[in-house]
Formats: sequence, structure tokens, C-alpha cells
Amino acid sequence: MYDIIILGSGPAGLTAAIYCARANKKTLIIAGDTLGGQTSEIANLENFPGYMGSGMDWIQATLKQAQHFGAEIAYTSATDIKCDDNFKYTITCDNGKTYDANAIILATGARARRLEIQGAKELVGQGVSYCATCDGFFYSGKKVLVIGGGNSALNDALYLSDLAHEVQIIYRKPSFTRAEAIVRDRVAERKNIKPVFNTELQSIRKKEDSETGELIATTTNGDEIVCDGIFVAIGHEANTDYLDESIKRDDVGRIASESLPSGMFVAGDEKSGIKMQVATAVGSGCSAAMDAINYVNTKEN
Repeated sequence: MYDIIILGSGPAGLTAAIYCARANKKTLIIAGDTLGGQTSEIANLENFPGYMGSGMDWIQATLKQAQHFGAEIAYTSATDIKCDDNFKYTITCDNGKTYDANAIILATGARARRLEIQGAKELVGQGVSYCATCDGFFYSGKKVLVIGGGNSALNDALYLSDLAHEVQIIYRKPSFTRAEAIVRDRVAERKNIKPVFNTELQSIRKKEDSETGELIATTTNGDEIVCDGIFVAIGHEANTDYLDESIKRDDVGRIASESLPSGMFVAGDEKSGIKMQVATAVGSGCSAAMDAINYVNTKEN
């Protein structure tokens, strides 16, 4: 039996683990298949106070800090959560094991929203990618498209511009108003990045007789763009599919704290209304941990 189990190993989950373990609560992090969530994919984390470096390096250091205070970690994912009449929780995971706790913190974060057009699903891993830092290397010296207009899309374009010969950013609006000014300025300075505004894709297919696996992206106005790869950054959806329907969620799967049963708390990108930043995830992880610690203390007394 654990005092507190934390689902998720991103900034919110690991911050919560530090606080819970440091409060001398028996703490388990159910990390998922890989450590760190989206933060581990950030090539250069530069807007978190006091740190500039790779997201994975920061995640590993934060995990080490949590483990220093006694937090345990299991690389598995929750498939079911049950609560008994005394509000003790049993979590079933995809490794076949179950874990019990007096309180749980939901911090499983979010995943990239999929591009719902013809050919996009079929070509994932064959030219279509949702992770520039994972797959960008394969497009060195080639021509790629980035789909989206927020910070994530523009940062992906900047990362890819150091590898690819040409990067086009396809965006449905007339300007990058959603992105930070500093990121927009950096994009404007890159000679091999070309924004294509007021444009949406309708379909993606492989180019016939192409020896290099080129793709043809067709826009809604009938234009065709030939490229080697397409990187999608059009927003996120919360990773809350493992929860039953009694937990109320918004249209992108995020959870409102007030809808949760006693002993269950939420932090990070799956919390409704939060800004999706590492700094806000850390803050919400701290808050959820303090609430969980107080709950367990009250229950013990």
C-alpha cells in the first residue's frame, strides 16, 4: 500500500513526487512507457526559470531528485482505477500488476492531436511525424512541411531548419498570432523557413515512382506541395482515456479538479484551464501534492 501514487512522469508528476516523498509519504510514480512525456522531446528548454538545456536532461535530474527522497518508479501505464467505500484506490496497469494507494494524483499530460485528413494516419512513420526531435535527423538536407501555427509548430520549424534544406510552415490563418514574439522573430530570421499562410491540407499521398519516398500534400484549394516529410503540431489532447465516464472532462479530455472524488487530485496538462507550459505544470504538481499530503494526513488522524 502506498500513501500516494502519481500517474505520469512529466514536470507535474515529478514535482508532485518530490513533494510527496519529501513529506515522508510512501510514493510511487507510474511513469508510462517512457519517462518525461512531452518535455523529454524539447530540444532546448529555455523558458523555465534557472535552466537552459534539453528537456530530457531536466527530466532526468528532476527524477533523480524525487528518488533521492525515496520516491519509487514503475514504467507502466494505468488501464483502470477503482475506488472502494473507504476511498482507497486500486490501479491496474498494463504490466499486469495492481497498486494500492490512499490518494492518487493524475498527471498523465497530453498527446499531440492527430491530423484528420486523408492519408495522414496511413503514412505515420512513412513521412508523417508528430515529433520533430525524434525524427528530424532522417530529413537532413531534405524538404519538409510543418503543420500548425503555435509555439510548438514554430519551434519544430526552427529545430528542423538546422537539419533540412527547406522548411515550409503550413498555417490556416494569416499570421502566427498564437506564437510568442521571440519565436516568431527567430522564424523570420531563418532563410530556409517559408511560412505559407491561409492554407490547409486536404490529403497526403506518396508520390508515384519516387525512389526517395517523397510525399504530395494537396491543399484545400487544389495546390500540390511535394516534400520529403510532414511534421504535425496542431495542438494536444489530454491522456485521460484510462478514466471511466464518471470523471467529467472537457472537449479535449481535460479534468476539472472539483469533479474528482475524495483522494483524487489532478495536475499538469490534463487539468482543465491550465496553460500548457513546464512552469505551470510544475506549479500545479506542487499544489496537487500539497493537497494530497494534507488529505493523507487527515485520513491518518
